[in-house]
Amino acid sequence: MTASMQEPPKRPRARDSIRAAAAAELRQLGTFNTSTRPWQMPLAAALASGLPLLIAAALGELPLGLPASLGGLVFLYLPNTSLSHRMAWLMACAFGMSASYCVGLLSHLAPVLQVPAVALVGVLATMVMRFYSAPPPGGLFFVMAAAIAAYTPASGHALPMLAGLFTLGTVLAVLVAFAYSLLVVTPRHAPTAPREDFQFVVIDAVVIGAFVGLSLVAAHLLGLTRPYWAAVTCLGVIQQASVRAVWSRQLQRIAGTVLGLLLFWGFTRVPVTPWTVAAAIIGLTFLIETLVVRHYGLAVVFITPLAMLLAESADLAHGLPPGVMQARFLDTLVGCMVALAGAVCLHSPNFRQWIARPLHRMLDRQGRQ
Repeated sequence: MTASMQEPPKRPRARDSIRAAAAAELRQLGTFNTSTRPWQMPLAAALASGLPLLIAAALGELPLGLPASLGGLVFLYLPNTSLSHRMAWLMACAFGMSASYCVGLLSHLAPVLQVPAVALVGVLATMVMRFYSAPPPGGLFFVMAAAIAAYTPASGHALPMLAGLFTLGTVLAVLVAFAYSLLVVTPRHAPTAPREDFQFVVIDAVVIGAFVGLSLVAAHLLGLTRPYWAAVTCLGVIQQASVRAVWSRQLQRIAGTVLGLLLFWGFTRVPVTPWTVAAAIIGLTFLIETLVVRHYGLAVVFITPLAMLLAESADLAHGLPPGVMQARFLDTLVGCMVALAGAVCLHSPNFRQWIARPLHRMLDRQGRQ
């Protein structure tokens, strides 16, 4: 039979393509990375976030320890550089997170500013982290601080007190980081040179911040009771290197959130006291920082109850707030969907050019003044 009479090669069927894509996703979900972190690092991170809660539990004032515990998460920005650089960087991050928390609190003066305030923090935090080529978690905890502060039920004299407690938590975390840096020898790397790339630093930051704000708007329109989780989820998913990576990250986030909600529900079945909350947050932080560099999806299983304990512990003594688990899942789903749409725009050359033109014109006008 001649070549001209041979049948053309068959195209792969859609079912085979779907099966291959599903197999690739399963392989991705089952892949564990190696870790070079010393075991003392997760322990120090757990202490930075847990010590304020232990102090608050001893005083019988657990709600006062929660903002400080949230501020203790700044420890996770500790870089593997020289002692002088790492402490200067961590103190700068502590200032930035405290400022982000205060911006969120200030939006209580005019609730209409809640969405713009969180979106602005998302833009500025992403811009700074990208300029200095900071590794994950990037601007995540800056947005988390601003979002939780913006939607924390508080007013009047409670606002400056919350700001002070959060700042004290960051100061304690810096002290823990200093002790850790003196006692534990880790590899030292030279600081990464600033990345002066307008597209990567400015355009990406503006797009990411805008979609963080859109996730809050979507959560409000859907009537969700905890919209701040949509913003945190959106930023955690969208700041990936490609649409493919965003897709994988959102699948891990959704699956991990479901399992994490079951873990949180199990915790609420036991007697909830200030000491059990403090112990749970310390243990969860240790597990997260041990696992997150190995498998993000598995770490999310513990990130979900940790985040909920930081936001909901003040009310757990009176029982699990109605609908809180459903709200957490829906917020996560909304945040993931908005992040996926944002990733498509973020990695579209035409969309980036459309955003870049007005920004360039604005900067040119400022330069001529």
